[in-house]
Amino acid sequence: MSNLESRAPRSKRPLIVTLLVILVVALLAGGFYLAPRFEREAPVITLTPDSEVVGRAPIEIGVTDRGAGLKSVTATLSAGGTEHPIAAEVFAGAVGEKKISVELAKIAGIKEGPAVLRVSARDGSLWKWFGGNETVVQKKLTIDITPPTLQLIAEDRYISFGGAGAIVYKPSADTATSGVKVGDHFFPGHKGQAKGQPDHYIALFAHPYSAPVEAKAVVVATDKAGNTREMALAYELKGVKYRKSTIAISDRFIQGKVAPLLDGADEREGGAKETFLAVNNRLRKENDAKIEAITKKATPAAQWTGAFAQLSNSKVEANFADERTYVYNGEAIDKAYHLGYDLSVTKRYPVEAANGGTVVFAGDLGIYGNTVILDHGLGLFTLYSHLSAIDVKEGESVKQRGILGRTGETGLAGGDHLHYGVYLHGVAVLPVEWWDPKWIRDNIQPKLDGMGGEAIDEMQRPRRAAQKRRR
Repeated sequence: MSNLESRAPRSKRPLIVTLLVILVVALLAGGFYLAPRFEREAPVITLTPDSEVVGRAPIEIGVTDRGAGLKSVTATLSAGGTEHPIAAEVFAGAVGEKKISVELAKIAGIKEGPAVLRVSARDGSLWKWFGGNETVVQKKLTIDITPPTLQLIAEDRYISFGGAGAIVYKPSADTATSGVKVGDHFFPGHKGQAKGQPDHYIALFAHPYSAPVEAKAVVVATDKAGNTREMALAYELKGVKYRKSTIAISDRFIQGKVAPLLDGADEREGGAKETFLAVNNRLRKENDAKIEAITKKATPAAQWTGAFAQLSNSKVEANFADERTYVYNGEAIDKAYHLGYDLSVTKRYPVEAANGGTVVFAGDLGIYGNTVILDHGLGLFTLYSHLSAIDVKEGESVKQRGILGRTGETGLAGGDHLHYGVYLHGVAVLPVEWWDPKWIRDNIQPKLDGMGGEAIDEMQRPRRAAQKRRR
């Protein structure tokens, strides 16, 4: 073969293939880069509360976009033929979330009546010919800025510190929720429980042992629009002295009673002090939180009659709201409040229901051991703990003095006894009042019978006069 024949033109195919590969890679890279910019997921708009009626309470407009980010948000309110601007924002960079809080009642010129809230949000996507995705929410509303009315029918003049009281009141028909507020605690009212007064509400409430003495009780009524009316209650707070005690903790008690209450072996590997704190502090809080949750789920009608019964042949050994300091090896290591009475009787004594009710819990409850909780209606509950045996089931109805089980020393009990507690809408209250027929007759029963404040005063006047003569 000659030299001239060996110099024939080379094929351009490899070059073309290379260029095509480069082009495909460039297109893929560009697509990978630009694809997120062309995302099609529209922004999400939420309204809180999502109610048909709005009032003085603020509405929170929440706008989110998990793709390209928000580009603009606008909100307007149309009412009475006028469009009122609420918000109009354009963002320089991508914003994932925007919250707008607005009180519609404070917008100048707004009056009660129908209105339309319109919220529009657009993202920074290049979709739809570079215009982005848009979400528009229009919600028809009724603006109501007038709070409910309240009329107090009957109240309590005296409340024990840590004890309970009862009021009767009449809210306006537009009321959605109502009750008594004392500090951070709320005690809801129940409609139609006053005899012959279907539009009256009864609220059992407490001045909790843990609340400040100066805490003020108020009747609260709130309508569907969130408008609230408050009325202060005036009563004299009777002081109750709660005891303080010191309890020495031994290694034997920790190993025999405390450690077995811990679930995991790892928890029991700590020292005696750590083991006690894990039970008396952490587990106690968990158990008390469960009791609170159970005793906040009230049935509206009273299931009890008259005074509650103390366990027969029993003696009160430990009082309500005792502040206990626990000492280990001479060191004060923890404190706790005793939220009930310890009633001593003979071993494995039959435990009686203090009054009629329904079993809402029957089982193990940590430091309280085997426990039964009864719902008596109107937010009132009783608790029976440290039982050696339980003879009732959840959902079962019981009568006063009906047998619930037998006393024992389960849980954190140091000996055979009954721990008895009274709870009102999740708050532990002074049990002795509910054992007192006179207190029930003077403070609770007249209100259940539908009597007003003047009639109750008239009924109690001879009793008060007789008391003054005796003094």
